[in-house]
Amino acid sequence: MTNSLRPPQSSSTSKWEIYDQLIAQIPEDKVVADAMFGIHWTLVRSEGVGMAMTPPAGDRSIPGAGSFKGRPLRELANLAKSWHPYEAALGVAALNAHYNTQATLAEQWAIPPDPPVNESIFTTMKEQVAGKKVTVVGHFPDLEPLGRICQLSILERHPLNGDFPDPACEYILEDQDSLFITGVTLINKTLPRLLELGHRTQIVLVGPSVPLTPQWFEWGVASLAGTTVMDGDRVWMHVAQGGDRSVFNHGARMVKLSPKNQIHT
Repeated sequence: MTNSLRPPQSSSTSKWEIYDQLIAQIPEDKVVADAMFGIHWTLVRSEGVGMAMTPPAGDRSIPGAGSFKGRPLRELANLAKSWHPYEAALGVAALNAHYNTQATLAEQWAIPPDPPVNESIFTTMKEQVAGKKVTVVGHFPDLEPLGRICQLSILERHPLNGDFPDPACEYILEDQDSLFITGVTLINKTLPRLLELGHRTQIVLVGPSVPLTPQWFEWGVASLAGTTVMDGDRVWMHVAQGGDRSVFNHGARMVKLSPKNQIHT
């Protein structure tokens, strides 16, 4: 039953191109050491630990539970294409167990030695978006100050008071100045369409589910605000015990990247 939810290993459909390229760049010799579904975060450990947001609803069964350890990391990352929400989260965490590790970041990015620690991207970019039309996909917890300085629209799959439901993207995104997109859209498969709709805007991908790869700049993204795990053991314990956004005080760190940070080889 679950297998029917999974697309084939490769696809000529353009909307799968992002997934296929992200998966293909994972080295074949990387292996899964462990995996965990926490209340708030899904983790995959390989040579480092990758994070993704655990889906808040849906079928809470975990297909393949008990079989992940020892499998090729690329094989697990292919689950990012699954329509089963928990498989997809596992696949994105597997992507991040390659892209968002300290070793891979050091190969691809020049990161300032003393960046602001865990400062929200909405705080970092407040001067750039002041007075402009801004849409945020995903109701992040720190948007109230942003709403006071710009014309803010929030798109949310589970709308709170004042949010737009996510299908409103088809109507709103054509005339925005800046677009912040949660990495969870990679899990729920809405990201390719959002990139199409927002191609005239400044696009920022935000959150721990975002794979930190320069490939995004070829797909129209202007900058990234993701997460790297600095202390895998601390993060693992925190998530295992129900840890939420406070994971940034327990071994995870926000990372902000733009083309100027890219190492060209």
